Amino acid sequence: MSVRQDVRHGLRIGRAEFVRSLRGYLGNPRRVLGLLLTALFFGGALLFALPTAYVLGQTARSVTAVPFFAPAATLVPLGLLSISVFRTLERLGHIDGADFVLLAVHPRAVVIGLITAEVGRLSLWFGIPVGAVVVTFALGMGSPLLVASGGAVALPLVCCAAVWGYAGGIAVLRLLRKLPSLRRLLKAVGILAMVGLVVASQFAGQFIVESDLSVQRLLSTVAFDPLVGYVALAFVGTPVSRPTSPEAVAVLAALIALTPVGLAVSTRQVSTLWFTDSVGNNKSTQVRRSSGGFSAPRPFAWTKPGRIAWGILVRGRRDPAELSHLLIAVFFIAPFGTMFLEFSGDALGPLITGGGVVLATYLSGATFGLNPLGDERPQLPLLLLTETPSAALVRGRLLAGVAIGVPVAVLSSFVPILFGITVLEAVATAAVGVVMCLAAAMFAVGIGSAYPIYEEREFWGTETVVPSTLVMMVYLFVVGGGTVLGLFVTWFAVTGNVVLTPVFGVLFGTYLLLTGGVSYGSYRYALWRHRRYTLA
Repeated sequence: MSVRQDVRHGLRIGRAEFVRSLRGYLGNPRRVLGLLLTALFFGGALLFALPTAYVLGQTARSVTAVPFFAPAATLVPLGLLSISVFRTLERLGHIDGADFVLLAVHPRAVVIGLITAEVGRLSLWFGIPVGAVVVTFALGMGSPLLVASGGAVALPLVCCAAVWGYAGGIAVLRLLRKLPSLRRLLKAVGILAMVGLVVASQFAGQFIVESDLSVQRLLSTVAFDPLVGYVALAFVGTPVSRPTSPEAVAVLAALIALTPVGLAVSTRQVSTLWFTDSVGNNKSTQVRRSSGGFSAPRPFAWTKPGRIAWGILVRGRRDPAELSHLLIAVFFIAPFGTMFLEFSGDALGPLITGGGVVLATYLSGATFGLNPLGDERPQLPLLLLTETPSAALVRGRLLAGVAIGVPVAVLSSFVPILFGITVLEAVATAAVGVVMCLAAAMFAVGIGSAYPIYEEREFWGTETVVPSTLVMMVYLFVVGGGTVLGLFVTWFAVTGNVVLTPVFGVLFGTYLLLTGGVSYGSYRYALWRHRRYTLA
């Protein structure tokens, strides 16, 4: 097929993929609700950004006067390249119905279609708010021409970053196919890097303030002058334009020339990936047989829910990808990381105790309870047809979470004795922590059963199901807030600082009623959902 036919077929594939994505976004009421909440959250930030962009447009007298223009002109293209690589690893390494599509069109058309659809999807998420900011800045500057010139400058940059990012992502996928053991190492390194980045970000501001380090001077060190000059071409014909440099023209020529080269490299890469077998396919396969029956240790072996809980724990250890949703807690716990360094002496012990109990309650419900029906998707029909009662299935998942959280609560309560808290305070905190873990696990199985997620998502070649983000947010705020309130009351009661008044009695009774009632009601609702569940 000719290049013209491949481009035409690729645009059709891209349009079909993009329309299918839109139908996926708008066809599910739950996703629509999530999109509305996301738009509400980021829309508030956009309302503050638009007046700022308008004022900057009115006050700007030159390109160099725009705050952080040079580092942004360098880091944004690198960010686009990184996003393209990661999106290729996540979802663009293959196409649905590959057996049919690859027999109908050239792989180059498929590459063009996948890249076009992804550019369209990212334009919905990032292009609309960025475009709103650019239009507002242009109106403030009094030069609507900036919108057209900015789009003309961005188009070659986006196309080049998209094709070369796709080529880089496919190269990584080929490497992972040749070295399967490298996949686990990359996952572990990626998780540790993300956690380290989030934690380090909490100390960056304090370090900059204490060291008198200028953020603008620090970012200016990463500015690449030819790329900055190219991005400055967007201001040609505006009051803040500057003379066109030969370096900017060279960058433009390089982007235009490298785009078809990147497309050719991507086509060659995907042809090798899609039309060759993996390394392990030629090896003889042996059926692994168990040497004995599944046996759970004590005390899990005493009851059927305990044996089910042990099975869930073993499955979680064998497939840690099912627990990837727990990393969301890093973004909520890390902002409090600086407190461990700022507080010292007598305050450090209570802080460690409280943080440990909050983490324990989070793990008790979030580890296995936020998607009980969706987690059992491969064997759900079998489970529903067995003689095992639904109560045993729910209690088994509940006990599996409690088995994770209770040791953390107890350990974090008694270790701070070394930092000055009394044994009575440690015992009281541990007791409250154990009760909170049970309440959190009961609450989790209820809201998880009300909002199950069955769809698998592929990430770096691993298909897994994660709980709904909305369920995660509700669980974090309810359980986190309830645990903190309970810890405050416990601590003041143990230290003798609680004044028993009728108002306190009413408030504390209401808190206990809500904690126990909502948790038990959620547990009963989970039982009802499992008993009334039907296979469509």
